[in-house]
Amino acid sequence: MQIQSNELDFKGQNIYVGLDVHKNQWKATIMLDDLALKTFSQPPDPDTLHKYLRTNFPGGNYYTAYEAGFCGFWPHKRLEELGIHSMVVNPADIPTTDKEKRQKEDKRDSRKIAKGLRSGDLRAIYVPSDKTLEDRLLLRTRFTLVKDLNRNKNRIKSLLHFYGIKLPERFSSPQSHWSKSFMTWLESIEFKEESAAKSLSLRINQCKQLRQGLLEITREIRKLSKTEAYWKRVKLLTSIKGIGLINAMVILTELETIARFKKLDGLCAYIGLIPTTNSTGNNENTGDITPRRHRLLRTLLVEASWVAIRNDPALTMCYANLTKRMEPNKAIIRIAKKLLNRIRYVLKNEKEYTLATLR
Repeated sequence: MQIQSNELDFKGQNIYVGLDVHKNQWKATIMLDDLALKTFSQPPDPDTLHKYLRTNFPGGNYYTAYEAGFCGFWPHKRLEELGIHSMVVNPADIPTTDKEKRQKEDKRDSRKIAKGLRSGDLRAIYVPSDKTLEDRLLLRTRFTLVKDLNRNKNRIKSLLHFYGIKLPERFSSPQSHWSKSFMTWLESIEFKEESAAKSLSLRINQCKQLRQGLLEITREIRKLSKTEAYWKRVKLLTSIKGIGLINAMVILTELETIARFKKLDGLCAYIGLIPTTNSTGNNENTGDITPRRHRLLRTLLVEASWVAIRNDPALTMCYANLTKRMEPNKAIIRIAKKLLNRIRYVLKNEKEYTLATLR
């Protein structure tokens, strides 16, 4: 006699889940190899998703993907702990139709992630270790403080210009600005109304607090750079002209390991030191530098390159030759690529860089 079974069994079947993650809820789309099942909302919690999958699709092989963004990597790591194969993807790499771009909504976003996951078109980005993520936060906080401090200084100077307050002759050089004597002069400025004086005083105090915070965090970075995890690699990187301790720590915490990149081209593409291309038929056009980039690292490398061409004879000569046939801003990108090649070399071979000498 045939016995009816009410138990679900998805053993050997792949269950694909596309997640559109937000602060208050996740939109999830579930698909099988040949069938789109459903799209639903759930609390922003990996354990809730795991419970749902175990209840409704027991025994299946679970695969999830979501876009890298504000929530970081904690959902990915928790999903992996629960036995769910998880993938974090670059939003720009998700296959998207023109209709999906013009009619963007959470349901449609989760469906296209699930489709890309099922078809194998998605590529996971690199997920750093917890230590690297936490050390990285220290460096990024420093850059935030620097940005806030510069904005506050500009606000104070704009206030002086607005009221026609001219700088004394002894502060004619920009290098003398924001020194102790300059701050003392700012505090001595008098207004007719107490309200304006209070406004300037608050901005000066904010500037002092930011400078103190910047000093403290820089000390912490120096302390971190001397730990076992970093000091050897910091020494290697600082042997390159243009790379100081702060830059070295940013590079190490953002990349974590140079072994991620098998070739220099892959590293250049990640940072954004490659041109855009537009080729069709017999026409091949190369445009300006790609807008796709690692914002912090590209900015850092370009700034370091301006320092390097003043201190490295080989790069000085190279830059001079480049500027004969292109604009300085384009030439410095070529120098940044050379600087990146040196960074890759010293980290990969664990050898300090030896400055080339001109004969």
